[in-house]
Amino acid sequence: MDPYAEAARVVRDQDRDRYLADLFVPQPARRHILALHAFNAEIASVRDKIREPMAGEVRLQWWRDALARRESGGNPVATALLETMAAFSLPVQALDRMIEARIFDLYEDPMPDMASLEGYAGDTASALFQLAAIVLNEGKATDTADLAGHAGVAWTMAAVLRSLPVHVARRQMYLPKATIEARKGELDDYYAGRPTGQLGGVLYDVSHAARTHLRAATELLPAVPGHILPAFVLLGLAQPYLESVKGAGATVLTRVPDIPQWRRQMTLWGYARRLSRLNRKSGRGG
Repeated sequence: MDPYAEAARVVRDQDRDRYLADLFVPQPARRHILALHAFNAEIASVRDKIREPMAGEVRLQWWRDALARRESGGNPVATALLETMAAFSLPVQALDRMIEARIFDLYEDPMPDMASLEGYAGDTASALFQLAAIVLNEGKATDTADLAGHAGVAWTMAAVLRSLPVHVARRQMYLPKATIEARKGELDDYYAGRPTGQLGGVLYDVSHAARTHLRAATELLPAVPGHILPAFVLLGLAQPYLESVKGAGATVLTRVPDIPQWRRQMTLWGYARRLSRLNRKSGRGG
């Protein structure tokens, strides 16, 4: 089995948005970024494959051991990831923090506050953006840490809002508990799918934070060399997802706001073209 082909299949099946965005990454770097995203898909889906949190922790520990020992154990995604790490000198610490962050997914404790949500996003989505940028920069350090940070937080917050029905159905809460309490909301109402009057305020607070990070990321994009920009194409879906949540109304807790795949593909295509024009205008070629 070609480990990179298997990594691509995992991303295509489990994380379609990243797969569509990765199609704008030029070869031969694409397969390495798909390897990163397949690893992310594997650890992000652990909650869906276990009944007890401890079983999930065992699965996550397997990944930590594989990275520490540089041994794939025959797992094709791990093989592709380890080869990618070696080829581009990717820091194992960043991947280890990504695994550590995913322990939160296994339990039903609510996200404490906005800073905790930003930290979770920083260790997951932001890290993926930054690692992809390093791959596209042929393993050399990049000046994209701030951009990756803002991009990852914006993306995670948009995804959290859009995935509310999935999360509340299994009594998970990624919306900050402190924000809910500040708006006089009750977690039990959310878990029961009851859109109380306070929900709108909570959605506004998280959406506003997401848009603030999205603006910050957008302002940093013109300074990025052209050959690195494909690492950030996924960001093109953040605003449409925020708008879809805004338009969902009372169904936001019970039905995932859908954007057809063809529209997502067109949106990513348009955003990739926008990044290309932005780069030419700034004079920073790849």
